[in-house]
Amino acid sequence: MATQSTPSKQTASSLEKLKMNDSPVKPLKLDLAGKENVPVSSDIAEPELKKVEIEASKPAETQVVKPKTPKELEAEEPRLQENPQRFVLFPIKYREIWQMYKKAEASFWTAEEIDLSKDIHDWNNRLNDDERFFISHVLAFFAASDGIVNENLLERFSNEVQVPEARCFYGFQIMMENIHSETYSLLIDTYIKEQKQRTYLFEAIDTIPCIRKKADWAIRWIQDKNSTFSQRLVAFAAVEGIFFSGSFASIFWLKKRGLMPGLTFSNELISRDEGLHTDFACLLFSHLNYRPDPNAVEAIITEAVTIEQEFLTDALP
Repeated sequence: MATQSTPSKQTASSLEKLKMNDSPVKPLKLDLAGKENVPVSSDIAEPELKKVEIEASKPAETQVVKPKTPKELEAEEPRLQENPQRFVLFPIKYREIWQMYKKAEASFWTAEEIDLSKDIHDWNNRLNDDERFFISHVLAFFAASDGIVNENLLERFSNEVQVPEARCFYGFQIMMENIHSETYSLLIDTYIKEQKQRTYLFEAIDTIPCIRKKADWAIRWIQDKNSTFSQRLVAFAAVEGIFFSGSFASIFWLKKRGLMPGLTFSNELISRDEGLHTDFACLLFSHLNYRPDPNAVEAIITEAVTIEQEFLTDALP
């Protein structure tokens, strides 16, 4: 018997065939962009991730790093950076520097300890004119040089170095340079009786070319604003270690001959002090993190040696 199609079955069949796209109602479109609490689809983030992966896979471009200048490197030098503990000495941090200061302290002496009473006889009767000429030029250089060393210590080094132990040494060195200067002035004042000649020697920086050249070299380093502390440290080690050496040797030559006991005794004391000052400069240099190029050091020393050779040649009669 054939199945009979009732009105209810016809209605159900029609509903099954009905599709949403056949609906007369306009579909609702919601713009969710920029809305809060909306989960981000992985399909949206994927292109960005791929882009990052592609960029990361590219070889990094080579960056050219400009090397720091010596002045920039020196700005990072711990011994020259402002030290809030510089006003308090203890606890001692740099024991080698401190021991150098104590060694200088133990070597203290004054100009009053020098007996010049026997020197007058030797100066007038046992030295010839050439020897008097040479020794007077040596004393003229020494009388001016200690003031130049102090100028550097007061104007530059004492302000730059932030290590309390080193500042102690520099403070004591300044005092000893004053005693050296006083001693050399007393020697000239004692040996040279003619006022015009005495003034000529006291003003040797202006009146004697070979002494002026040495003084100008040292003063140039004091006034040089472009040089580093380490370069100037080498330069003044050369001043006290090279510029003084030939003059010290000439006075020791007099001692070997048994002449000028006051002068030669003062020379022993002063040469000991200046040797200690040179050693201290080398010690402080060894503590620096940033030092000049060896070629630059060699150039400074070579120039100092050349100037000292010229001085000794000109000072010899």
